[in-house]
Amino acid sequence: MGVPSFYRWLLDTYPKTIVNAVEKEDDGSLPNPNGREFDNLYLDMNGIIHPCFHPENDDLTHEEVFENIFEYIDRLLKIVRPRKLLFMAIDGVAPRAKMNQQRTRRFRNAKDREILAKEEDRLRRQYELEGRDLLPIEESEVSDSNVITPGTNFMAELSKQLKTYISLCISNHPLWKRLKVILSDSNAPGEGEHKIMSFIRLQRTCQGYNPNTSHVLYGLDADLIMLALASHEVYFSILRENVMVEGYTSNSSDLLLAGKSEANVAKCRGWFKQFDLNHGLKDMTEQMSSLHISNEVSKRKSLVKKKPYQFLHVWILREYLSLDLKMTNLPEKFEPDIERLIDDFIFICFFAGNDFLPHMPTLQIHEGAIDLLIHVYKAEFKNLGGYLVDVQKVDDKKGSYIKLKRVEKFILAVGAYEEKIFTKRSKIQESRLRRMLSEKDARGNEEEEYSSPDGDTSCSVRSPDNDVVENTKKLKEQLKSYARELSDVSRNGLVTDVVKLGDHGWKNRYYKCKFSAESEEDIEKIRKILVAKYTEGLCWVLLYYFSGVPSWTWFFPYHYGPFASDLKGLSSTKAMFRKGMPFKPFDQLMAVLPPMSAHALPLPYRSLMTDEDSSILDFYPTDFDIDTDGRRFLWQGICKLPFIDEERLLSATKKIENELNEEEAKRNAENVDQLFMHNSENLALQIINAVGSMKQNKSIKIDAGLSGELNGFVHFKRESENVADDRDLVVGCIIKMNLSLVFLHMFLHCRCVHYQPPCFSIHVPRMLEGTTIPETVVTEADIDLERQLWHEKQGYHGRNNRSNNHVQLGAKTNPNVGYKSSSYTPGVVIRGGGSGWNPRGRGRGYNATRPLREDQTSGPSYWDAYGRGGRGNNNGNQRSRWTDSNFNGGFEQKGRTSFTTQSTRYPTRTNINKTNDQFWSVRTGSGSRRWPGDPQSKNIDR
Repeated sequence: MGVPSFYRWLLDTYPKTIVNAVEKEDDGSLPNPNGREFDNLYLDMNGIIHPCFHPENDDLTHEEVFENIFEYIDRLLKIVRPRKLLFMAIDGVAPRAKMNQQRTRRFRNAKDREILAKEEDRLRRQYELEGRDLLPIEESEVSDSNVITPGTNFMAELSKQLKTYISLCISNHPLWKRLKVILSDSNAPGEGEHKIMSFIRLQRTCQGYNPNTSHVLYGLDADLIMLALASHEVYFSILRENVMVEGYTSNSSDLLLAGKSEANVAKCRGWFKQFDLNHGLKDMTEQMSSLHISNEVSKRKSLVKKKPYQFLHVWILREYLSLDLKMTNLPEKFEPDIERLIDDFIFICFFAGNDFLPHMPTLQIHEGAIDLLIHVYKAEFKNLGGYLVDVQKVDDKKGSYIKLKRVEKFILAVGAYEEKIFTKRSKIQESRLRRMLSEKDARGNEEEEYSSPDGDTSCSVRSPDNDVVENTKKLKEQLKSYARELSDVSRNGLVTDVVKLGDHGWKNRYYKCKFSAESEEDIEKIRKILVAKYTEGLCWVLLYYFSGVPSWTWFFPYHYGPFASDLKGLSSTKAMFRKGMPFKPFDQLMAVLPPMSAHALPLPYRSLMTDEDSSILDFYPTDFDIDTDGRRFLWQGICKLPFIDEERLLSATKKIENELNEEEAKRNAENVDQLFMHNSENLALQIINAVGSMKQNKSIKIDAGLSGELNGFVHFKRESENVADDRDLVVGCIIKMNLSLVFLHMFLHCRCVHYQPPCFSIHVPRMLEGTTIPETVVTEADIDLERQLWHEKQGYHGRNNRSNNHVQLGAKTNPNVGYKSSSYTPGVVIRGGGSGWNPRGRGRGYNATRPLREDQTSGPSYWDAYGRGGRGNNNGNQRSRWTDSNFNGGFEQKGRTSFTTQSTRYPTRTNINKTNDQFWSVRTGSGSRRWPGDPQSKNIDR
């Protein structure tokens, strides 16, 4: 599910769910400044690791990355101030269903770096010919973010550093001293957020669990919101960066809307080291003596850009859903159950996107997909016969947890809207292409006009001896610009649309282009297989969200998904899953890493990926197709990578496992979670008292009364991994930092043991008995129950009118409300464009502000078809009246105003890729108009 799109939809539709987080600079022991106290904080650590690994403009060492991570955690702790538990979960080995996406991302990341490296080489040669010196390329420890994968040296070292950090903080900091801390590192299988949710589900089933426990989950993924809803815990909040703040762009790969390759610019070749980083740690002795761990890292310059945070309160989201899902056409004597309605809402949102199935071409969140799904669900509920899922029965082998006949009726009703959706989408794409060609034409003329007489458009260059750093910065900016242009396929002339969704025969073309189907029989055969696998996938995702991994080995074996209208017959599918076992870390590395990242593997495994005589060399193509058909951005394309054959892969790796050394074998092993606590804790005393009578590796049940309601089991490490080993690591760190061993005692007030969760029990998908219902804050006046569907709206705006509930970008908002009413006024500046884009398209010269969001396709429109020119060549306020066409705004250059038009005589898919000189121009006042490829163009005098 697209993170920005879903979050934006939530903000537009349910604005009161989101409030700004309040921060105060103290040691964290004071009452929470956010007006409420929280019990447990859960960190989806990969959402922290990635931005700390590659901040925008810094070339870091691994040690600096670790420092960034510690600083990040410190800040989150200060915001939330949990009273009982901190749970850190790093992504471990993922299910096969997720590996396909991981493989795609990592191969694309490597390809981007390769392309940018070639462009950098070209630019460096050009600079050399021009006599401009540059800083040399130096190797960087953070040049390849693919090392953020279980099994690598980086992840193993991160785990060690986190253990030391936790021990130090618990031993010395008042905020940490009261906490139990669980670390689930990358050697514990499972995605971080799902390890967290599994922990919460199991705690809820234990006797004595407090149903009013307040949870905060930090992470960037949109599915965290769905997982929080699926827990049916009322007091649940999601903490995340405010991605809507003007000028803020997250470093997370999931959040970059365009020019995703830009994130690789500074890393593609290691780049250059600054002469003075000014990021070194202060004298560690001085820091240690302060005993305020969360303040220490802040004494140095922060390497990670600080961003404002927001809370998304799930109990308020539940209130919105109870109103939004209210229906009037219910069956007689039917009493709606909000818990079942929430489960159905989670399920229908799977159709709008998830990480385990290819995107359904029918539905896009920024095109109002979730509004459509809700609309159809409410309209068809009576005909469906009841709820779509019953997750209380997730353990039923016959699959009664999902009502496939009802699901089929529902999704086919959604499919009935496909023609309208595709028709509008194609009109938008054509409008966008016309506008871009117009802008390209204007930019070309502007460059021509401002070039020097000899054609050289470059400015004078100062002495190379004085400009090494400036030259290198300029080179970096050129690479960024190159990455942006390359990623936008509609601007760089690579756009194609073979399928032409919405045009007659689109479905047959889809199956012919994507599945090589030649006949109607081929199409029907492929459709049935596709529907069966897609239905299996829906069942897999549902079980994954509500129960845990149903199968480690299942995955969807196609690059493309079906249309909603193609899912007829899905009710005949019988989904059966074999649990299987997770891959070992090195096996997952072999499954997801590209050849460019082979350095992250042990030597024996590396040869399997790179040697010509490898039996699995075909898994690692150095070049591959990216299908951008109908897509605007390169990152939206589908990577046509071969799927990994599990049997062949594991057969090859099994032969070389015995060649691993001891350290590599540890990296390839599965670990359990570790529990840290202060020695003064009651639970620590229980463990100490049990040591004498406890046999090696035997578990003891945690007394929830002594542990602050934590349930589960603990046991000591094996003799070869006893607690002293962690203290040896600490001693090593102290020696490395050249500190006196007098500080060793500061680490020794923390106890670390293995932690195992309670025995498995079926999740209870409803509020637990004893839950205190929060005071209601949402009323029917807070929600638009008659939202217009996207395909029914006039104009090309992608989402609902934002005027009543939009968070003003960059505005200071009431922390207790979290939003501010305003119109949408972004500041995207287009050089050469007329400013304002008011309803009549008035232009004001060259510093234009165009109100255009990423998901929009045009600015505001005025259907009475007026346009005003700019003040370029004294044509100023001359007025041209158009009687035979409509337009969406315009931009001006030197007195010429271009308009994006909507006439049937204007360019179609077949002639849109005309050269610039075939595009049309307009003169204000009297003159001629020329439409692209329009033989009927005439001179028109006014």
